[in-house]
Amino acid sequence: MTETTLTDLREIPFQTADGGTATLSDYSDQVLLIVNVASKCGLTPQYEQLENLQRAYADRGFTVLGFPCNQFGGQEPGSMDEILDYCSMTWGATFPIFDKVRVNGGKAAPIYKALKKAQDVEGKKGPILWNFEKFVLTPQGEVHRFRPQVKPDDPAIVEVIEQHLPR
Repeated sequence: MTETTLTDLREIPFQTADGGTATLSDYSDQVLLIVNVASKCGLTPQYEQLENLQRAYADRGFTVLGFPCNQFGGQEPGSMDEILDYCSMTWGATFPIFDKVRVNGGKAAPIYKALKKAQDVEGKKGPILWNFEKFVLTPQGEVHRFRPQVKPDDPAIVEVIEQHLPR
């Protein structure tokens, strides 16, 4: 990712579910898996794999960060309380879920404006295609982009996570 430096990306503020502000620098030296999530999407079962990754690697310096998005087919219509309850009660999600965001268009969250500059394995960058697009951010500043259909536990994602976990 050449157009945004690690420092720039890590310093972009975003809203927490309770109305506070956070940045990726709050997770310094961790491998992050950033995902735009939705509760009523055909890909919603990916929550299970996201949580499995969180449990498997959290104590080694890894965190999943979920950003609810209602931009694709209105598939995340609930309030933040409803979203948090759903994630916890249905999927046992223990990873942070942040405030709803827009990921495309002029009103896209600044964090997603920056992330969309990253290329996927085919060399394509640009708009988020659907819910559950994934970005692995390494402590060294590399951004690895995976499209929605790539499951969180896909060997390509797991390999990137394991290669960059703090030793």
